[in-house]
Amino acid sequence: MDTVRAGFVLQMRFYRYRPDLLAPLLTSPLYGGIFAMIMRYSGRSDLVGSVSLTPFYMSLWWFALFSGGWIIQTDRWEGTLEYLVSAPADFAAVVFGRVGATVLPGVAAFGETWLLARYVLRGDVAVRHWGVFIGSFTLTLFAMAATALLMAGAFVLARSAVTFSNSASFPFYVLGGILVPVALLPGWLQPLSKAVFLSWSADLLRASIVPGPVPHPVRGMVMIALLGTFTLVAGYTVLRRILQQVRHTGELGLR
Repeated sequence: MDTVRAGFVLQMRFYRYRPDLLAPLLTSPLYGGIFAMIMRYSGRSDLVGSVSLTPFYMSLWWFALFSGGWIIQTDRWEGTLEYLVSAPADFAAVVFGRVGATVLPGVAAFGETWLLARYVLRGDVAVRHWGVFIGSFTLTLFAMAATALLMAGAFVLARSAVTFSNSASFPFYVLGGILVPVALLPGWLQPLSKAVFLSWSADLLRASIVPGPVPHPVRGMVMIALLGTFTLVAGYTVLRRILQQVRHTGELGLR
């Protein structure tokens, strides 16, 4: 835990000296306004609250995926990756602490989109089921950090982590039901969405601001926790095995 905390503090210091890493906090309200206006001028003002969560997920995914990729890429460019790998501290724990810090600004992105929808666009975004909201929100942050750790393992061997990050954005937006509800996807594609924790998270968070009972809240949170835990274990295992491989071949600084 001390190593994870040290990695977390290190990444937070990067935000202090590299404020450009927080760029999604500027675009999140803009996306929120665009999506809300589309719903309002389509005669579906009742959906303003639901679509207001879309920029939050987009920003959270950006922070986790791009920051996770840039962690490895930046260390490689600066020539510090070899030092971090050879240090006595567990490298996977350091990376997990750093990617954990990358999802923290997603909380600020949620606050921005909520304030915009509530006080500027006058949308109905009141939280009606606080237990479901807090539980699913917390588990979503955990699962997103675990996903970033898994991606970071792949980025060790990738020649261009940025290119990989770009290609992994919109497919998950679709499968996760962020841009459109999963029920509107083609029938053959819907089962694939169940393997993406974002689909369970989006359903629960949207249901938490809608009047009426939340359908199967426990099952949804259990699925987020299971998928997040599986991804965390997979990411930790993959990262350790990849590091063993590149140490043996001497390719860590060449990739």
